[in-house]
Amino acid sequence: MQKRLENSLILIWTVAFVATLGSLYFSEVRGYEPCTLCWYQRILMYPIVLISGVALFQKNVRIASTLAVFSIVGGSISLYHYGLQKITFLSESAPVCGNVSCTGQYINYLGFITIPFLALTAFLIILITSLFMMKWQKESK
Repeated sequence: MQKRLENSLILIWTVAFVATLGSLYFSEVRGYEPCTLCWYQRILMYPIVLISGVALFQKNVRIASTLAVFSIVGGSISLYHYGLQKITFLSESAPVCGNVSCTGQYINYLGFITIPFLALTAFLIILITSLFMMKWQKESK
């Protein structure tokens, strides 16, 4: 396996692992109850840690397309969730998310960094890295 492909898998695993630890920190340590959209984002982020970890162990770079799909779906949910929090039109017509409002902002660093924004950033890093991996695989054939 090429070194840049292996490093890409390490990056993906690290980003997903840090995002997982971050989500667990916010819910288990800080006591922030996740809304429904947060749970969907978790459902898509947590397996990336396992999948990319196994792929790294097996030196299987063909997993990049699977990781890209997870990150596209998760990133789309994160973007929508972030829009619910920051765009007035969307937040006024937001659906009921369960016990916790999806428009609530537990954190708001620098006026724009919320938990869905952090998740979106992680999903984008994973997606871009996966796309580069797929490109590099095609070039090496």
